[in-house]
Amino acid sequence: MTDTTANNKEITPKANFIHQLVEKDLAEGKNNGRVLTRFPPEPNGYLHIGHAKSICLNFGIAQKFGGLTNLRFDDTNPEKEEDEYVKSIMEDVRWLGFDWGDRLYYASDFFQNLYDFAVQLIREGKAYVDDQDAETISEQKGSPTRPGVESPFRSRSIEENLLLFEGMKNGDFDEGSKVLRAKIDMASPNMHMRDPILYRIMKTPHHRTGDKWVIYPLYDFAHGQCDYWEGITHSVCTLEFEVHRPLYDWFIDQLKDSDYRPRQIEFARLNLTYTVMSKRKLLELVRDKYVSGWDDPRMPTISGLRRRGYTPASIRNFADRVGVTKVEGTSDVTLLEHSVREDLNKTALRVMGVINPLKVVITNYPEGQTEEMDAINNPEDPEAGIRTVPFTREIYIEQDDFMENPPNKFFRLSPGREVRLRYAYFVTCTDVVKDDQGNIVEVHCTYDPASRGGNSPDGRKVKSTIHWVSVPHAIEAEVRLYDRLFTVEDPAGDKERDFKEYLNPDSLVVMPRCFVEPSVKDASPLSHYQFERLGYFNVDPDSNPEKMVFNRTVLLKDAWSKEKSKGA
Repeated sequence: MTDTTANNKEITPKANFIHQLVEKDLAEGKNNGRVLTRFPPEPNGYLHIGHAKSICLNFGIAQKFGGLTNLRFDDTNPEKEEDEYVKSIMEDVRWLGFDWGDRLYYASDFFQNLYDFAVQLIREGKAYVDDQDAETISEQKGSPTRPGVESPFRSRSIEENLLLFEGMKNGDFDEGSKVLRAKIDMASPNMHMRDPILYRIMKTPHHRTGDKWVIYPLYDFAHGQCDYWEGITHSVCTLEFEVHRPLYDWFIDQLKDSDYRPRQIEFARLNLTYTVMSKRKLLELVRDKYVSGWDDPRMPTISGLRRRGYTPASIRNFADRVGVTKVEGTSDVTLLEHSVREDLNKTALRVMGVINPLKVVITNYPEGQTEEMDAINNPEDPEAGIRTVPFTREIYIEQDDFMENPPNKFFRLSPGREVRLRYAYFVTCTDVVKDDQGNIVEVHCTYDPASRGGNSPDGRKVKSTIHWVSVPHAIEAEVRLYDRLFTVEDPAGDKERDFKEYLNPDSLVVMPRCFVEPSVKDASPLSHYQFERLGYFNVDPDSNPEKMVFNRTVLLKDAWSKEKSKGA
């Protein structure tokens, strides 16, 4: 099934091993031919690019096989959860082009069901209340090569466990004084099967249930049961949960009352160079103000990528390109950058903007005259049409496009040299004006009136075409030049150093006085543009009528890979 929900771009997900497993289940008639997946984020932070891969995978499976996908918040830890995160997650999923319809769930919707199930396990002699602290319980669990030691409270009677568990629910005990554990096998080679904790006491108000509950289920206890009650057929999660699968299945076995059962399938999570994907580390960057917030354009969060100018189609294409496997690996961020560059090349309007302005006066051009030059909006899109750009006697060019004493192979503007102004005229530098410190503040040129539109009437050629903006028509803007947040590929890989030591000091360079052609004047936030010769940019939400703000999304070419090649 071809999906067209994101930016109206057709994206046909590549087949993967999970698709093959789903096809096999359907062929065998499991779950009455239903396919129902779910995306189960914890509302304890903003989603990042790794979550985007999971979103695309879960919704993509359902779309491919004519099924549905639920959005379910795993809100079982009130100490870290906030409504802000819930709202941001919904916005991100929708922005990527997906919709869960009326199938919005929370683990907290099932708190009573989970409590009743825990009581069932106690009545069946499969769960007990343990009075030991977390450290003691952890030590008693043993190691992968050494069996665990049974808790001295494991033999409590069913009646006593029921009374104690009810007391836990009623708030009769202090936090940390008791937990509810499953009674499975303390000698199991799988550590997760050694009497795992099901409930702990947490006297913290919940963002949805308030003070109703003072005990909360752990992820392993809540996750599979919520899958079961929702009717999920394929519970797709990352590879670290593979060792949890026997416990997932054990809980389902205790609930099972029909031929239906959800199936857990694991895949390798997304790792990306030059960033960190740990929510804890991302929260640290936000909390300690190394970045401006979760939506800082340098962050790998979906909201940060959106603000930087990434498109839903580019992220979905990236997720499809990295593929779905069971082998852990790290994807190169250049692939993500290529994906957005490829998409914006097809869709972004071209404009001219000057980031490091240098004033040019065309001395033989009539004072007070303005001409409208035709400019192509997007050469990749024949339907994009053309716009007109005002041309006047005074223009801005990039400082890098002029050099008073140029080296060999410098073909841009310099004294006595002729260049083409994009869409306008041929100009030749005749003079420079300097301030008292010897800095060039203005360049004087003459133009060839016969070269209007940038065409040579006599067939002569110039070796360089540069962009420009008319001084009296220019829109002043702040431009934020974003780069990679870290200077090394794996900032968290060095266990001897704090990952923040690898932060890139040049990850944000603010250019406070830039100029852009007037066609952008009424652009709305997040509008995309290619600044010709400079890169792809978008309008930041900070923009206002007094001053526009642009973010650099990505350069026109991969400069980082070139630098690495030079170093090699």
